[in-house]
Amino acid sequence: MLSLIWPWMLALAPLPFLYRWWRKPADDQQAALLSPVYAQLAADSQSSPAVNRRNWPSLVLLTLIWIACLLAASRPQWIGEPIALPISGRDLLLAVDISGSMEVEDMEVRGSLIDRLTVVKAVVGDFVERRSGDRLGLILFGDHAYLQTPLTFDRQTLNTLLQEALIGFAGKGTAIGDAIGLGVKRLKDKDENSRVIILLTDGANTAGEVEPLKAAELAAAYGVKIYTIGVGADEILRRSLFGVRRVNPSADLDETTLRAIAAQTGGQYFRARNPKELAQIYATLDLLEPVSQDAETFRPTRALFYWPLGVALLLSCPLLLFRGIKA
Repeated sequence: MLSLIWPWMLALAPLPFLYRWWRKPADDQQAALLSPVYAQLAADSQSSPAVNRRNWPSLVLLTLIWIACLLAASRPQWIGEPIALPISGRDLLLAVDISGSMEVEDMEVRGSLIDRLTVVKAVVGDFVERRSGDRLGLILFGDHAYLQTPLTFDRQTLNTLLQEALIGFAGKGTAIGDAIGLGVKRLKDKDENSRVIILLTDGANTAGEVEPLKAAELAAAYGVKIYTIGVGADEILRRSLFGVRRVNPSADLDETTLRAIAAQTGGQYFRARNPKELAQIYATLDLLEPVSQDAETFRPTRALFYWPLGVALLLSCPLLLFRGIKA
């Protein structure tokens, strides 16, 4: 369907003709506004009928150019048929830890150790792409929690912002409680039984103003389900001057609190020691049952102003040519 955003612009169509009708000869003793094209046409109109016949193509071209410019200024657009949005899914917030400990290289991929955040970006990015029908949001947290992406159907933009996240952007600490509190704030007014937070971290709460268990109580009160994921290997081999020794890079992971958060909100706790386990966890989360929500539609629009503008430009060429030949 063709629509004009500013249809009132077409009301200016008679303006040149009114100008020509009411224009009076300028006083030779006073300054006057000079309109060369219309002045010439007016002069020609007082000449012989043969001259008038030679000028009518210019007048027609000027009229068409004026109308085409007005059409372009009225901002025409094509509005397509309504398209139903796939909204049978959940309102789901992804809370991702980007604290300093996420740079620990203990995730083995093809025989090489890779830092935790790089693996998380790959696995969570695939998860985001699969969740068509969900409204997804992204929270990044370190010393503080930040809403990087509000709830949206635009999975591509969310994934781009996830991939651009860097360790240290939010500080070196881990504010788990603040991340949960921010998620609850964003979900508490959404449809009941469709509020989900997936919180991924590799440590314990070391920053922020809200205790994780207090935030979990708030989440339970608003019916927000929280799935918690603890990421990090149980042990890796480190070489030193005294030989090879085994270390636990996940010694700071507070599994007790993460389990309590999940249990208190009706969610589940998962442990990801390597990329394969992390991928399996998000595959399990893919099995979340969709919940029906109010139907939403949108109508795609396409701007068309350049068509009448192009017509005006094309008509200007024969007008200039005609005036040049006449001169």
